[in-house]
Amino acid sequence: MVPSFSGQSPEKLGKNWMEYQGIKNWEGLLDPLDDNLRGEIIRYGHFVEAAYRACNFDPSSPSYAMCKYSRKKLFHLSGFSGTGYRVSKYLKATSGIKLPNWVDKAPKWMSKQSSWIGYVAICHDQREIARLGRRDVVIALRGTATCLEWLENLRATLTPLPNIKHTCSTICCPMVESGFLSLYTSKIDAQQSLQDMVREEIARIKKIYDGETLSFTIAGHSLGAALATLTAYDIKQFFRDIPLVTVMSFGGPRVGNHSFRYHLDKQVVIGSKSLWKIVNGYMQMLDVNYD
Repeated sequence: MVPSFSGQSPEKLGKNWMEYQGIKNWEGLLDPLDDNLRGEIIRYGHFVEAAYRACNFDPSSPSYAMCKYSRKKLFHLSGFSGTGYRVSKYLKATSGIKLPNWVDKAPKWMSKQSSWIGYVAICHDQREIARLGRRDVVIALRGTATCLEWLENLRATLTPLPNIKHTCSTICCPMVESGFLSLYTSKIDAQQSLQDMVREEIARIKKIYDGETLSFTIAGHSLGAALATLTAYDIKQFFRDIPLVTVMSFGGPRVGNHSFRYHLDKQVVIGSKSLWKIVNGYMQMLDVNYD
């Protein structure tokens, strides 16, 4: 029997849901850790775990680094039935690394350039929507799996963020690690970038559920956490009227330089080394580390 989704907070969040999403910097909820917040952290962690379980990591398989399940059955077959969410879109990340010609004859695990990285899921169960106090949208991203993803991780040189809205001088230009940015923005031929997929799906969701109370929660582990940070930053820049955005970062690495942090700090109140809150535009990030 496939187990039901565990870690779900037993209590109704209701009108306090924004506090559990970090609107008040999780004040009064961290020490000791509030039971409902703990349940929400675990719940979002399970969305990331589902992304790992659904990915085909068999290098000998023709569908290597792609999703093993249909969108309709992903949660059930990953062992997390009963989420109250439905997967609306699958996401892929593409490496921008230029490979030599001889790689064309190499095994697929060496040259897999575009890989399934996660999914978007929308809460549809009315009881869960009532418990959460809003219709929640989850973007779940797995960590490093393929050879080219590992190589992108090693590309730690910093590169300026494209289309920065604020003034950028040579000494204050916000920059991020080139490998992470490559996986977020690269595309091959007709294949959309991860950035394009996310923007397109968020625009569609906002249009469908116009007038409803929405939240966007981006959860990722390791590489997925870095991409979650870039995703949150990007959609806050791209969409003027985006609802509350929260990042659940599980074991996330450094994403950008001090200037990148500085430009965030103009809007950020730091509660601790692992807790960020961006007040202007309502973006929060909770960085979770397990002993």
